[in-house]
Amino acid sequence: MAIASTVSDYLAEHDVAYDVLTHPHTATSGETAEATHVPGARLAKSVILEDDLGYLMVVLPSNRLVNLGELHRQLNRNLGLATESELGGLFSDCEVGALPAMGPAYGLETVVDDELAEQPDIYFEAGDHEQLIHVSAEAFHTLMGDRIQRGRFSH
Repeated sequence: MAIASTVSDYLAEHDVAYDVLTHPHTATSGETAEATHVPGARLAKSVILEDDLGYLMVVLPSNRLVNLGELHRQLNRNLGLATESELGGLFSDCEVGALPAMGPAYGLETVVDDELAEQPDIYFEAGDHEQLIHVSAEAFHTLMGDRIQRGRFSH
């Protein structure tokens, strides 16, 4: 599978430099980090949460977990995990479990963990289980835009 069309279009629209890393098929972000020799702190993973206000993409380093309690406190929202069928509708051009950490590309409200935002460069899923997109920190911030929120909510 190629880069998800939404991601490809979004990268072109923002005219940022990026590399594509091809790797053997992996099932988890931990396996991807190991297969590509990318530090887990620089590999972004996304978690999709929802509440009455809608969906929220949480972007954090692949070697960290979302601290839902802290996220609830920071955002004053009672968020829960979106279902797999909901994810299929939101990310129709992606394989299940290979969600690009590009919420703005999919029209999703996005929160980025400070630990990831402080990295010098960032890798994220291209929409399948065999490719990563690699961008500089500056390019990542450009792709995220001004409307994202940041905070410390992982452990």
